[in-house]
Amino acid sequence: MIQTESPLRNRPSMHPATQASGNNLITVASGKGGVGKTVLAISLAQSLAKAGKKVLLFDGDVGLANVDIQLGIMPEKDLATVITGEMTLENVIFKCAAGGFDLIAGRSGSGTLSTMSVGQLKKVREDLTILGNKYDFIILDLGAGIDDAVKTLSNGLGPKLVVTTGDPTSLTDAYAYIKVTSQIMPGADLRVLVNMAKSEAEGRKVYEKLLSACRNFLKFEPPLAGIIELDEKVSNAIRAQSGLMTRYPTSRAAGNIDDLAHGIIKGTA
Repeated sequence: MIQTESPLRNRPSMHPATQASGNNLITVASGKGGVGKTVLAISLAQSLAKAGKKVLLFDGDVGLANVDIQLGIMPEKDLATVITGEMTLENVIFKCAAGGFDLIAGRSGSGTLSTMSVGQLKKVREDLTILGNKYDFIILDLGAGIDDAVKTLSNGLGPKLVVTTGDPTSLTDAYAYIKVTSQIMPGADLRVLVNMAKSEAEGRKVYEKLLSACRNFLKFEPPLAGIIELDEKVSNAIRAQSGLMTRYPTSRAAGNIDDLAHGIIKGTA
């Protein structure tokens, strides 16, 4: 289960959407691929929607955009048409009825965001912030790594959930993302989300390793947002092209994600 209180100092306060514009943008990022980031983003969107919140999920994973594939849906419009100037972000919003949330889909293999200038990327971020006035939460599923698209879209208000597993390379790359983001945006609301942990105890050990590196080298203590336990139901949902929270709402991982969502709503995650 997820512990929603942390004794760490310098813990950032959570946002209600009524605070400064952009505080309700939740970035889901990682330094390394293969950590389950997109499944987490989809599941968090579903859980928040199930709790009665109006949610928009933005699939910003450059070249590997696959939210639509994982959900088994085919939006007629996607982010590629925004980048070419044919549409605005608001024009390409897809109502994902099964998940209960809205979606701005990417296009797998297109690498569309990577072709944009920093100025264009900043415009996308600004437009998302404006869209945030119509939603309780916007979830940004960003690509792995720390390229220009990820750095620019991360550079704004709102919490940034840094997803990691116990894999050494995942921890190293999560640290790199935290380091770069904290340098670009001092005081950024960075939080650690441990995924695919064999147990809560193991997840806490993974967090402590990352926390120790941040404390020693960055003089910064990112709080623990949550621990998502390893659950075969996640893989089953992916194979079925169905959302975890829809197909297996009582699974262990779904319960962890519900705890995370409730903590976000209450301001304790």
